[in-house]
Amino acid sequence: MFDSLKALPADPILGLGIKYKKDTNPKKIDLGVGVYKDEAGNTPVLNCVKKAEQHRLTTEQSKAYISPGGSPLFNSEMAKLIFGADHKVLAEDRARIISTPGGTGALRVAGEFIKSCKSDATIWVSNPTWANHNGVFAAAGLNVKTYPYYDYENKSLDFDGMLNALKEVGKDDVVLLHACCHNPSGMDLNKEQWQQVAEVAKTVGFTPLLDMAYQGFGTGLEDDAYGLRLLADTVEEMIICSSCSKNFGLYRERIGACTIIGSSSIAVDIANSVLLYVARVIYSMPPAHGAAIVETILTSDELRTEWYGELKDMRDRINGNRKLIVDKLIEHGVTQDFSHISRQMGMFSFLGLSPEQVQQLQDDYSIYLVGSSRMSIAGYSNDNVDYLAQSIAKVL
Repeated sequence: MFDSLKALPADPILGLGIKYKKDTNPKKIDLGVGVYKDEAGNTPVLNCVKKAEQHRLTTEQSKAYISPGGSPLFNSEMAKLIFGADHKVLAEDRARIISTPGGTGALRVAGEFIKSCKSDATIWVSNPTWANHNGVFAAAGLNVKTYPYYDYENKSLDFDGMLNALKEVGKDDVVLLHACCHNPSGMDLNKEQWQQVAEVAKTVGFTPLLDMAYQGFGTGLEDDAYGLRLLADTVEEMIICSSCSKNFGLYRERIGACTIIGSSSIAVDIANSVLLYVARVIYSMPPAHGAAIVETILTSDELRTEWYGELKDMRDRINGNRKLIVDKLIEHGVTQDFSHISRQMGMFSFLGLSPEQVQQLQDDYSIYLVGSSRMSIAGYSNDNVDYLAQSIAKVL
């Protein structure tokens, strides 16, 4: 059976990480990996997480399965985090949420759910988008198309192109939107633009799917959910995929959530039965450990306050690094305008280098980033930012 298979190319980001690990240059810098790193280059376990894990260690009584929907307490706390405790979809009992194996698991469940709703469904994703979006939705059997989003030449949002494209999608189509901290461009919609997108969604009738992988990494937990909450106020049906990997630092615990909003409590109960069936036939039961950590933090005044502080520290470091690299490039004689980096949000930004310049950074200076020149903002520090800026100046 296996003789007919042909080897597939390695994931470009994962392959880059392997090359980085093998590199013996003490000055090497990894700007490809999409995880938060502190000034020492580590991805730390948050103090609030350690305390929550200790609590779980002393109180857990069983390793039995939890239900396909996951922990009800986790789901309830995530709903409040996503929408805010007083949002009308919660008051009207129009939202249902299940635990999933990470944000990627939530996306795959959402894809299979969409396929169950409409066998020939089309999902529209931004150009560019997170590289795995295309594979996840195609594997679920969806038709994947793109709408304009990032203007590479002007290093800005192509909002007119985006809005015009969304006006032409089918009413039975699904449109994926990044709730905040767009991956890979770092270019987010402002409030006025979100309002226009919400109006188009209501007029056209397409179903928004919000990918919220970075809540709290932009300007704050509440502000980062603005567009999502506005859409939830505007449309009758919606899907949300959220992740606890970044804002809680729970990358390897693989815990996320898939939320659906329906036109009524009865309608969303029917949809939720399909959602639960989809989860059941993919992975049967979700992981419990990460969910227990999150619900412990969110239900403790002390731990929640500590989490707010640690999340702010991560956000401030990322935003500080944006200004830092822009200033250092100027300091090292770069005349090309890189100010767009300081105007963007989240973990990533495009440097705007050619594939040849990216390869030169890797070959000559041991600086690793993907061919599109997407850079992980948390990948450098005060200790090596001068080397990074000098190297970019040389390849320019």
